Amino acid sequence: MLRVTYRGAKRIAVLVVGGTLLSFGILLLVLPGPGLPLIFFALTVLATEFLWARLWLRRARVGARLVRRKANRWRRSPPREHP
Repeated sequence: MLRVTYRGAKRIAVLVVGGTLLSFGILLLVLPGPGLPLIFFALTVLATEFLWARLWLRRARVGARLVRRKANRWRRSPPREHP
C-alpha cells in the first residue's frame, strides 16, 4: 500500500516547483528574460529540502560575490592611457 507522509509530499512539491522554476530559468538564459535571478530563486526553493541544492546555491553565492568584487575594483580603477 502507498503511504504518503507530509514530509514526503512536501519534498515532492518542492521538487516539482523548484525543478519547474529551474527549467524556466535555464530556458530564459537563451531567451529574453531574467534567467539568472530565476535560477537563484529556484535553487533557494530547492535548498529548503535538498542538500545538493544548498551546496549549488552556496557555490553560486560565492561566485556572485567574487564577480561583484571584481566589478567594483574594475569600476574604481583609474582609466588607463592608451598610446
